[in-house]
Amino acid sequence: MGPGSSQILSWFRANGTGVPPAICGVLTVEWDGCGNYPDPILYKFLKPILFSLEPETAHHLALGTLGFSRPLLPLLPSFWRVSDPRLERTVFGLKFPNPIGLAAGLDKKGELADAWGQLGFGFAELGTFTAQAQPGNDQPRVFRYPAQRALINRMGFPNEGAEAAAKRLRRVKEAGHWPSIPIGINIGKSKVTPLEEAADDYLSSLTALKPFADYVAVNVSSPNTPGLRQLQEAKPLKKLLTALVKAAGKKPVLLKLAPDLEEKPLKQAAETALSAGCAGLIATNTTLSREGLPPGDHPEGGLSGAPLREKALAKLKSLSKFTKGRVPLIAVGGIFTGEDVKARMEAGASLVQVYTAYIYEGPLLPKRLCEELLKGKGI
Repeated sequence: MGPGSSQILSWFRANGTGVPPAICGVLTVEWDGCGNYPDPILYKFLKPILFSLEPETAHHLALGTLGFSRPLLPLLPSFWRVSDPRLERTVFGLKFPNPIGLAAGLDKKGELADAWGQLGFGFAELGTFTAQAQPGNDQPRVFRYPAQRALINRMGFPNEGAEAAAKRLRRVKEAGHWPSIPIGINIGKSKVTPLEEAADDYLSSLTALKPFADYVAVNVSSPNTPGLRQLQEAKPLKKLLTALVKAAGKKPVLLKLAPDLEEKPLKQAAETALSAGCAGLIATNTTLSREGLPPGDHPEGGLSGAPLREKALAKLKSLSKFTKGRVPLIAVGGIFTGEDVKARMEAGASLVQVYTAYIYEGPLLPKRLCEELLKGKGI
């Protein structure tokens, strides 16, 4: 057992519980005596089990395990994360301990807001939240492509609504467990809300969740809510963003864009965001393209993971060239390695986010990416 294992066992004994299998996995890692931990046996052995389950079931199980294990995370900080001043960033006026963030979509309800920093992330984006509670699209709605390290999802923003999310996050803050890393709040349109009423819908979510946001991400680019991407057009986008920037006050507002926008509408959306006062852009959301997948029929929904890498990178480069450093950019899409992070930073990104890679690579991904950056592979 590695250092700290006895503390973990003592915690479970003191609380009268058995040690869950996931924690046994963490305790059985080999330690090299120099403070370095390889990937835990936990994920090597549990990944095939998780991947034998329906994806959404596996997702809930994994989040539940992390939630149950939350009290243990501070006991082994060096196991999960890297602390080094060379990784630190100041972006949007916020201090980030490292540039690796959790993308929106993984913690849809904000259930683990206080855990992501302890798991090695430099920031976390929660949501997407909508003004009204909604179940999302019919199941099944998540599909794995392990050979391609990809996912297709057509979730449709399932969540309990912005007010319920605010209550959950308020409890975390009042309990004194608020994370030290920046927290982004990703907001989208309720499915039942007509497009012409979108601004009021987003404003309702912003009003409820603003106290818990270090920055606000505006999602108008998901392919899984009918008509949503029409909000990327200049006129409705200007109306929406102008209202949100005004209501957000000093909180930075970021716009998340689709990778399927052609060059002209991409630049138009970016210019609209800048003229409305947005503090940054996120490139990109999932794609409707099926390039990189085997031939044949595929489910509807947005494709993420390795097949999105080059498409998202190309859109990032276009935005960087167009914005010329006027606002920071966050890169997301197909980021699996330190070299991927390096490519995004060389293309103009200040920060990056991961989602699909976290599912395929496991919970030590943020630490590995930070280590690779420090070894000269991207910093």
